[in-house]
Amino acid sequence: MLLLKGKMAQPNAKGGAMVVRKLRLQRGWSQEQLAEMSGLSIRTIQRIERGNKPGLETLNSLAAIFEVDLSIFNTEQLVMNEAQSLKPDEAEALQYIKSIKEFYTHLLMFTVFTSVFLLGGGWRFDGIWWPFFGWAMGVLVHGLSACEVFGWFGPHWERQMVEKRLGRKL
Repeated sequence: MLLLKGKMAQPNAKGGAMVVRKLRLQRGWSQEQLAEMSGLSIRTIQRIERGNKPGLETLNSLAAIFEVDLSIFNTEQLVMNEAQSLKPDEAEALQYIKSIKEFYTHLLMFTVFTSVFLLGGGWRFDGIWWPFFGWAMGVLVHGLSACEVFGWFGPHWERQMVEKRLGRKL
């Protein structure tokens, strides 16, 4: 345990997850490469990056690979200063990538479901095209929004809404 301003700091899985992901991305490593170098399984790396709490041996392995002090993964201060751990442009870039990933997941789900349905003979039903047409329009709008073709509900809009609610600039 670490001592922060007179109190014990509990290991924080979410803060540690952000650190692991940030360190991995800074070095340009994939999850598979990190797993191979650290001797951990890919599944373990994925769990850590999703916020699951790693064991001490796992943390020691990651600290050695990243050549950082073990305490970087455990500080409560990291979460309190999360804005400092990720620069605004880094946070915005991660949010953008997340929205693109969600779009591709949506597109893949639409493509697989439609293919299975149509190959299974679903095309024979009268009027079945309308739901698929509606879903395709939803995928199209999702893609345009994710790629920021439209500025609707993007990071700038969110910031404006927060500033409006607070009555001051952030």
